[in-house]
Amino acid sequence: MDLPAELPTYLEDWKTEYTVAFALLGSYARGDAGPHSDLDVVRFVDDDKHEAEARSFLIGTGEGATGRNEDARAQHKPRHLLVVRSTVTPSQVESWFSDPGQAVNIIVGLRDGRAIWDPNGIFAAIQQRAEAFKWTPALQEKADQLAGKELVGWIEEAHKGLEGLRRNDTGRLLNARLGLSWGLAWVMRLHRGVLAASDNTFFSDVISAVGPETKWARLLHRAFGIAVGGEDNSLSLREEVTSGLLLYCETFSLLKEALPRDDFALIEATVSRIRRELECELLAAYEDPGGPAI
Repeated sequence: MDLPAELPTYLEDWKTEYTVAFALLGSYARGDAGPHSDLDVVRFVDDDKHEAEARSFLIGTGEGATGRNEDARAQHKPRHLLVVRSTVTPSQVESWFSDPGQAVNIIVGLRDGRAIWDPNGIFAAIQQRAEAFKWTPALQEKADQLAGKELVGWIEEAHKGLEGLRRNDTGRLLNARLGLSWGLAWVMRLHRGVLAASDNTFFSDVISAVGPETKWARLLHRAFGIAVGGEDNSLSLREEVTSGLLLYCETFSLLKEALPRDDFALIEATVSRIRRELECELLAAYEDPGGPAI
């Protein structure tokens, strides 16, 4: 690990009588940090009476303190490193292994983590649990419950998308685009139990889990404005939102057998509305497996 020489001083300042370990997660732990990467430091405490929190700091690293072979001018510039320090309680640690919404984001990071002060092996034990972690039927049931709630939560964005298309309203379309891209990717990550290696790899991770050649993957690309295959790269905002609406329908098709009954009717009604309101030619392409990769 290529860490700033000043870090141990800061760790001593952050250490309290309740601190039991410090660990690194993220790019510095994996060994792929770049000049603009932040440093993720996790401080573990021994009791839930201490508040979980996250704070960001800039650490001045001095000239060339990172030891990276940047160009000559960069080597002689004082650098400031963004440090994100999180304080984690025992209950928070337990939730990493019992809450699917947290597990998909943290488990691989824990496996890749590096202890920087762990006198009693607290982080080592957590890391062993992460290595042994399995996606169980109980977690799957919780994940599908969460996925259903998320799909219900994004119904408002689906309606904004339809109304934005009708009015050609940029504000509504921008609001819709978030839920119909990021939001639906998150729904599928929950449902498939996609353990992301990094928040920077969530897109490729979920595409790989569902299948790069699937209709769902093609629509997710387009909802994010990423062309598929030999398509023109210049997708309009309207095209992105239209693809996101169709992605909502496709997500429902893939998840409908697993969705909670309490949420099913509302989601199904939304899908019916999308299918009814969108243009006939788009619907025909959506229903036809051999149709264009919209």
